[in-house]
Amino acid sequence: MRVPRILGCDAFRVAMPRGRRPESILVRLHGGDGAAGWGEMAVPTGTANPGPGWADIETRMAPALIGLDWDRPEDVSAAADLGANEAAAAIDVACWDLWCRERGLPLAHALGGTRTSIVTGARLTPEPVLDTVPGRVNQAVGAGHTRVTLPIRPGWDIEPVRALREAYPALALVADAGHAYTDSPEHLTVLAALDAYGPVAIERPFAAADLAAHARLQLRVGAAVAPAVGDLETLDAAITLEAGRALHLRLDTLGGLTAARSAHDLAYAAGWDVWCSGAGAFGIGQAAAVALAALPGCTLPSDVSDPAGGPVFVTPPVRSSGGVVGVPLTQPGLGHEIDEARIERLATRRMRLPA
Repeated sequence: MRVPRILGCDAFRVAMPRGRRPESILVRLHGGDGAAGWGEMAVPTGTANPGPGWADIETRMAPALIGLDWDRPEDVSAAADLGANEAAAAIDVACWDLWCRERGLPLAHALGGTRTSIVTGARLTPEPVLDTVPGRVNQAVGAGHTRVTLPIRPGWDIEPVRALREAYPALALVADAGHAYTDSPEHLTVLAALDAYGPVAIERPFAAADLAAHARLQLRVGAAVAPAVGDLETLDAAITLEAGRALHLRLDTLGGLTAARSAHDLAYAAGWDVWCSGAGAFGIGQAAAVALAALPGCTLPSDVSDPAGGPVFVTPPVRSSGGVVGVPLTQPGLGHEIDEARIERLATRRMRLPA
């Protein structure tokens, strides 16, 4: 069944109950026959209500979508001029979910995914005390994760990486530098020294625009360098300059599934390793990341599972079992039922177009 147009757009700003900090903007698009598709945008901590993402959806994106004719989700981004940002990602994911639900297609299959399950990794929070690193890694390994991402910064790099590697010699490790380094001789020496501990990737070592520095580091290390990529042009330039060999697919920064799939295809064709992550605390962003991680080029464990123990807003929850998340292949769209009533009850702000 063809979706002739998008008939309506709802947005909800929702905070976790009982004072928990995470907040998201959840987007629901309405098509024909009562079908709805969902997307999620994580709200940065400290963002004023309603925040820039909300304003962008309310004043620019949602009005451009209402009545828009479309044949495929890829049509929407260009026609509505969504761009590449967190709010655009929520809209784009909702378009894919709606399109797939109307047609009875699992999202992973619609994207071209070939995997039935995803091996999971985990990202550690920044640690102020060296002695806590092995314990936090032990928690991740105990949950079944086979890759951890360890945040590093100047002065907090060699020692925590060494501690992790001594405790877990075979664990896949990504060192995320968070753009904190320069290509000064001192910093290059430190980053090159990390190579002795066998990381699979050194992520975001330099400012995103400085691809030349990434290329110089890649020449010095056996680990794959993973530059931050916010658009396809940057990725294409990084491949041409040999400024890395790994790509972290972030749905929020790329602007959604449409751009992320294209980025995957570019990286896969270049022989780069790829891993994925979702964004948001309500499960919708994670469910979209699971579908994306089913693509054949996603060779590294991905950050796609919600932490256990919190409230459940999608059924079944997006959680790993022994370090594996199944790809929903028997249900359409995201493959999860959304607790719409609970979301509406917890919403601190609402928007509906048409009103």
